[in-house]
Amino acid sequence: MKVVQAYKQNNTWNYTQPKVKLNNPLVLVFAERTLLEQEKILKNIREEFPYEHIIFSSTAGEIIGDQVLENSIAVTAIEFEKSSFIIKKANLFDFDKDSYFIGKNLIEQLPLENLKHLFVISEGSFVNGSKLIEGIESKLPSDVKITGGICGDNDKFEKTLVSFQTDPTEGEIVIIGFYGESLEFSYASCGGWVPFGPERVITKSDGSILYEIDGIPALDIYSKYLGEKALELPQSALLFPLNVQARGKAQPVVRTILNIDQENKSMIFAGDVPQNSRVQLMMASVDAIVQGAADAATAAMKNREKNPEVAFLVSCIGRKMMMNQRTEEEVEEVLEIIGNNSVASGFYSYGEIAPFSQEKSCELHNQTMTLTLISE
Repeated sequence: MKVVQAYKQNNTWNYTQPKVKLNNPLVLVFAERTLLEQEKILKNIREEFPYEHIIFSSTAGEIIGDQVLENSIAVTAIEFEKSSFIIKKANLFDFDKDSYFIGKNLIEQLPLENLKHLFVISEGSFVNGSKLIEGIESKLPSDVKITGGICGDNDKFEKTLVSFQTDPTEGEIVIIGFYGESLEFSYASCGGWVPFGPERVITKSDGSILYEIDGIPALDIYSKYLGEKALELPQSALLFPLNVQARGKAQPVVRTILNIDQENKSMIFAGDVPQNSRVQLMMASVDAIVQGAADAATAAMKNREKNPEVAFLVSCIGRKMMMNQRTEEEVEEVLEIIGNNSVASGFYSYGEIAPFSQEKSCELHNQTMTLTLISE
């Protein structure tokens, strides 16, 4: 495996490894959304990385090495020497925003024989991440796991952009299938947030839209806890995610808000918030969040046969907002545990995709550090 990384800030490319020519690499471009809307910048990226398999994704912050960047372009190009990959894409608008059916369509496009792992990069404005995962898993072999993330738009929540080969666009979802016996994948997802306050029940919801908790409009519940911060919704709600224990699920999931509807006082989340689920608000400290990242790294390294060569880090925008100037601490903690010889690439997201530790079924998470470790 050969890797070249570079980031661009202030019109200058900075390489973290020597710039060498690669053979048919997978190229991941994580960048601030408004930069991906500029034709001149896209042209420059393609000139700097003149390769076929290039994926663009807008973010809520870029991770490259041990750095967390903002308003930048972070590029990681990976040449697989003993294995291969196949990339497929589809647009949510072509499926009437039905997240389940676009997931089913995407996995049906992908050859399943010898598939080792699936990595997902999804748009983040309209997708229901829970349904997307269900659609993919409906046709996915049970021994193949899914990881990835839902892209972001900093704390603006205006629109998100993703694409494969073409210019970044709204509504796009991209999946990467990895193939090869020599590949080793491991993964983990941990948070660090803790519930507080009374346990309540979701009394009215529809998919990812939350209408009522204990018969009270969801927005009223949040406004009560946020006080003056309620004027800053939906951004301020990221500091108080929702712990959701659905009936029939062994473990709770964390949900953070994507948007609000003032008219009906509802809240739109990144994934399902099933009716009759028991819920609590959550909070965290910086130290607890950093410890959550350490726990994810420890779990991802457990029982690995080889040291990871590449680490994909997908962390939640809510964690970044909480940590503020200490954001890099969670990335540094991860690298200390997995080894500084691993090349780290990733982004801050509107949702993280992974199984719980080494469990089989995949979930959409929020407020976690999600790791995908790869060696060849």
